[in-house]
Amino acid sequence: MSCRDCAVRSHCFPANLHGSELQQLDDIIQRSRPLQKGEHLFAAGESLQQLHAVRTGTLKTYLLSSEGEEQITGFHLPGDVLGLDGLGAFSHPSFAVALETSMVCSIPLSRLEELAGSIPRLRAELLRVMSAAIHAEHEQLRLTRKGAEERLGTFLLELSQRFRQRGYSAQNFILPMSRCEIANYLGLTSETVSRLLARYRDRELVAISGREVRLTDIRRLQQLCGLGAAELADDPAA
Repeated sequence: MSCRDCAVRSHCFPANLHGSELQQLDDIIQRSRPLQKGEHLFAAGESLQQLHAVRTGTLKTYLLSSEGEEQITGFHLPGDVLGLDGLGAFSHPSFAVALETSMVCSIPLSRLEELAGSIPRLRAELLRVMSAAIHAEHEQLRLTRKGAEERLGTFLLELSQRFRQRGYSAQNFILPMSRCEIANYLGLTSETVSRLLARYRDRELVAISGREVRLTDIRRLQQLCGLGAAELADDPAA
């Protein structure tokens, strides 16, 4: 699939590229076989040779402590770009692994830098993507300062928003990550996550079946988390 026909193009590098600019970028992109669940895309310490854009599926990034403890740093949906955190040292500080069968588009860094030198709009796109990554880090820091109930609720709302932006339902979605992984990311225990989800269900804020989630009252969940009204479009399929 070319960039021109990609459904998540608006969340990736080619968002504002057109015509020959888009074709030049498309010509350097490498598309390989799908990653299977549990397969790593890259590991900490590896030389940074490429940036990767998620085409389908979901990946997580994580760090390992000196004791071998995992700390999840992000969940990456279609259109998200991975590898940006290694640009300074030209090596990956984290690991990236597929949470489900996933496909990525890989962009050789040397050729991307060369192309960005001749396409001003591509340089602007790179800055936009890096800015979005920094913003995501700030949001994660903000999230960890909330109480446990607000933390989990905000996570579900932000995930809902990300799905909506990609053309999926904001009310109904499948969690690609486990409850243990959610707990790790939020700095909670898996028991706390399970207890809070049961509390949300009893309050008729969410309906849960396995990993399938339905946000039954988004407005009340926003109020619980101290958030303003989100601009979520009604989904007739929800």
